[in-house]
Amino acid sequence: MDSGKSGSGGFSGLAGWLVRPAGWQAWAVLGVVLGAAALRIAYRVPDGGMDNAIVVRAADAWLDGRSPYADRHFLYLPGAVLAAVPQAMFPQVGRVLVPVGVVGALACGWACALRIHGVALRSRFAVLGLLGLVLGFAPFVHLVELGNWTVASAVALPVALLCVCRGRWAVAGAVIGAAVAVKPLLVPVLLLFVFARKWRALGVAVLLPVVVSVLAALVLPDPGAFFTRTLPFLLRGEDRFVRLYEASPAAVLPRVGVPAVAASLVSVVGGVVGVWCAWRRWRAPGPWVVGVGPEVRLGAGGSQAGRMVEAGRVVETAAALMLAAFLVSRPSYDHYLLVVLPLLLAGALRASSVARGPWFWVALVPQVPGFVWVGVEVLPRRAFKDAFTLCVLAGVVFWWCAAVGRRRGPCRGLPGPAPSRCIDERLRRGQGLPPLDPAVGAPRLVLKRRTG
Repeated sequence: MDSGKSGSGGFSGLAGWLVRPAGWQAWAVLGVVLGAAALRIAYRVPDGGMDNAIVVRAADAWLDGRSPYADRHFLYLPGAVLAAVPQAMFPQVGRVLVPVGVVGALACGWACALRIHGVALRSRFAVLGLLGLVLGFAPFVHLVELGNWTVASAVALPVALLCVCRGRWAVAGAVIGAAVAVKPLLVPVLLLFVFARKWRALGVAVLLPVVVSVLAALVLPDPGAFFTRTLPFLLRGEDRFVRLYEASPAAVLPRVGVPAVAASLVSVVGGVVGVWCAWRRWRAPGPWVVGVGPEVRLGAGGSQAGRMVEAGRVVETAAALMLAAFLVSRPSYDHYLLVVLPLLLAGALRASSVARGPWFWVALVPQVPGFVWVGVEVLPRRAFKDAFTLCVLAGVVFWWCAAVGRRRGPCRGLPGPAPSRCIDERLRRGQGLPPLDPAVGAPRLVLKRRTG
């Protein structure tokens, strides 16, 4: 690693080239591609997408005095009904604003993922990474086409994790809570607050959607239908149309002759293993610390470092929790992966990154637009490809989290908060820094960010 390379931020080789500022030509290409992705859907789809239309119909039903949950495909909390009212009152607005908003939100989520890993937003990696997601990952376009409100979770999780890395747990809880109030996809991330014992932030994340849902339910004609119709539908997953697109093992394995009970057991076991691996990853802080600015300053008490958390630790723990939930969830769709994939991909410049492994990319191959898997290329059967991507990606992340947990257990016997105590000793030796002495305390030093 050559930290003296101008404009490379300490990266070398290909990584050093990627972190340098992108030219205006690259930004122009990115703008054209993103604009085309949004405007093509606006031209083809009059209601902002099939999934967005479901939520708008629910808002229409409420405006007409009917129950939004009469439509069993409306799988959202009551807060989503009120959030969709503007579209129901001005239906032509959604035709353009929904696809443009989805693309913009996904781009915002990518930007926050980059900042979590300390990558500049004007870098070549920022441009090429987003281009790769648009052009090389089919679920990106699927999400824009459907207008699914999963996009709220896709932007909320990176924002929340960025707040966590900067020590703003209460703000992160508010962001997660706001996303859950619209769609409860990020509920598994609440375990991150449990792992960190951030009970106040957990309370914010739980109370916010509860309050919003209760207040919204007070104005709905039949709020109990969520528990009598929607929740049983989610637990059983008996809708034939939805089952064709579900990617969880519990939905896919029965289609190839596996008993439903055994398939459900596989999903549950996978989910439990994922949560355990996430816990192992959280207990094994990585060596790479995110701070405010190009350096991380550690005082004698580690006060500033105590307000920071390692980027890899946070991202990989959250990704493992979400992937564990996707294995069990009914339904579980391909575009759910956009909640975790940008977070993992944004860390690819780090040497100690799960995205550096070959199986990470093998998992994504079936999602390349135009990829044909013999016998699976028919649209109603693409769930097999989605299940392959989900299961392999989950396996890679789980294995990585467990492996990191075996290599670096929690630091014991050193003073100060965990982020200041668990700085990797190899990084300290490489920069000629003295080891931490439990009897004396952390020396005052300036520690360069580990990159490359």
